[in-house]
Amino acid sequence: MGVLRTRNKQKRIQAFICLCVVCFILYKYLGFFQSEPQMDLKTIRKMGLNTNSSQFTLEEKPFCILGGSVHYFRVPRPYWRDRLMKMVACGINTLTTYVPWSLHQPEKDVFNFHTQLDLEAYISLAAELGLWVILCPGPYISADMDLGGLPSWLLRDENMRLRTMHPGFIQAVNTYFDKLIPKVVPFQFNKGGPIIAVQIENEYGSFAKDQRYMLFIKEALQSRGISEVFLTSDNINSFKSGGVDGALRAIKLRKLNQRIVQELSSVKPNKPSLVMEYWTGGYDTWGDLHHVLAPEDMVSTVRNILRRGMSVNLYMFHGGSSFGFMNGADPDPSYRALISSYDYDAPLSEAGGYTAKYHLLRDLFSQFNPKGHNLPDIPKLRHSDSYETAIMFQHLSLWDALSFAEGPFTSSKPVNMENLPANNGNGQSYGYTLYETTITRGGMLQSGDNVRDRAMVFVDRKYIGLLKRQILELAVPDGKEERTLSFLVENCGRAHQGKDLDKQRKGLVGDILFNGIPLRGFTIYSLDMKLNFIESLNQAPWQNLPESPSFPGFFMGRVFVYSYPSDTFVKLPGWGKGVVFINSLNLGRYWSLGPQQSLYLPGPFLHSGMNQIIVFEEKEGDSNVQFEDSPDLGMEAEIE
Repeated sequence: MGVLRTRNKQKRIQAFICLCVVCFILYKYLGFFQSEPQMDLKTIRKMGLNTNSSQFTLEEKPFCILGGSVHYFRVPRPYWRDRLMKMVACGINTLTTYVPWSLHQPEKDVFNFHTQLDLEAYISLAAELGLWVILCPGPYISADMDLGGLPSWLLRDENMRLRTMHPGFIQAVNTYFDKLIPKVVPFQFNKGGPIIAVQIENEYGSFAKDQRYMLFIKEALQSRGISEVFLTSDNINSFKSGGVDGALRAIKLRKLNQRIVQELSSVKPNKPSLVMEYWTGGYDTWGDLHHVLAPEDMVSTVRNILRRGMSVNLYMFHGGSSFGFMNGADPDPSYRALISSYDYDAPLSEAGGYTAKYHLLRDLFSQFNPKGHNLPDIPKLRHSDSYETAIMFQHLSLWDALSFAEGPFTSSKPVNMENLPANNGNGQSYGYTLYETTITRGGMLQSGDNVRDRAMVFVDRKYIGLLKRQILELAVPDGKEERTLSFLVENCGRAHQGKDLDKQRKGLVGDILFNGIPLRGFTIYSLDMKLNFIESLNQAPWQNLPESPSFPGFFMGRVFVYSYPSDTFVKLPGWGKGVVFINSLNLGRYWSLGPQQSLYLPGPFLHSGMNQIIVFEEKEGDSNVQFEDSPDLGMEAEIE
């Protein structure tokens, strides 16, 4: 019995000790998580990104940012994982992305952070794949987008001064940040997430209209919970004027030389050097050539940057596509709209294919990975397919589609797109606008440079000519009876940079003179060609395709996919200028002017079986649309 009592006592002591250990664990960890419910074990970290010496440190260890830009809004969501896995396999450790205000808040009271625009899902995916994140939330981002990613409804205020402390702009920024920033705060490094730095605005040194503005943006981010390292990013010519106290100044460049190195050292001694945008290629504009940068030149510059102990972010690592009407425009030295492809001659092609640049970078970055850490195998390529040519078999005149457009609106004077009472009072952002009035004789039209950007002109729905920035006059044929004079005006893309962002209103932005007298009495139709408009055309009075169809017009055909859809490239030989829609989704613009001669069609935009294709053509068209397995971005020109 004595032995049994001793054993029972020992068991009770052991059980008590075990209970104490369990209680300690519960107190230490479960209690911790209850106070910070969003966190997990990853939150028990050392110090985040640090800039207090000439070398970045992360978690108190030397760290070199090997970054790459991939914009979630330019890549179909089903391909996010593929693109980021290819980034990891290249040796990149940090993802950077801009956040487009214009897409996340298309109307004052409408916010969109879902499906293709699910920023939280994108950042979570980056974390899952082991990537750090540098976030660039704007509000202005450039990104070669329409109005630099700012929403066009801001321009409804005739006194608007973008990127300044103008009350209307600041109020809008606050409303937007109130929605955006709480979504990304939990993803910061100090909360267990992948975000190690946040960029304040973008390239403000080249704008610099209000010295108070950058400090306001920094404080707006801080007050909403952003506490990681702040960055600013500017070109070398505006490097000194674009910073703000408390933020690391980073630079953008294509070539590194001794002058730039000295400039960096003089402005920020004993601080890490970061090339926030090393341009791996460039964008293209309509009427120009397809710009490419030699792979050897690119990797030579990146190697030079790294050998100097600097960090680098590749802009772009993968460009993707400016689907729909997302593209911006280059305002200098003269207006040139960007094409729909954002291939950028980047290391990953528009369709996610490997290039010579990718393999050269992978070899280089493998030398900067931690010892004993081998790069993962590169993911298997998705193949592209050719499909049978689609025969356009139905036609719908633009004039017969007007009953499905928003409007008509009536106005004595012309009204620019942004100030139309369309889209719940938010104006029209993209696409075309039709202005109609009446005349009783012939004469001369003078636009006074008030057409933004191209106006096809019609008399009684017969095309008579074009007005645009370089063509300011047009003769109207004689006629004594009352006739309808129509202007189909296209917004080809608002400037994405420059000091004239406030002047990017589109449509007819002022009076059009006819025989020296301003035209009056307009009926206006908004043709933004959004998803609901294209879908509504299924109820329109389509006709079998005639031998001589009228233009402008919509053309409908079908393409059959036998199995799981693959990527393909839409080619339109024999067509002039217009827009392509696949299953009502806007792929973007085409123009025989070039350089781009194909549109990237991702497999996820198709489905097995029959798929609808609608082409809006302005002036001349064929009856065939081709689907091929390779792109055609036009004749190449090397970037100097």
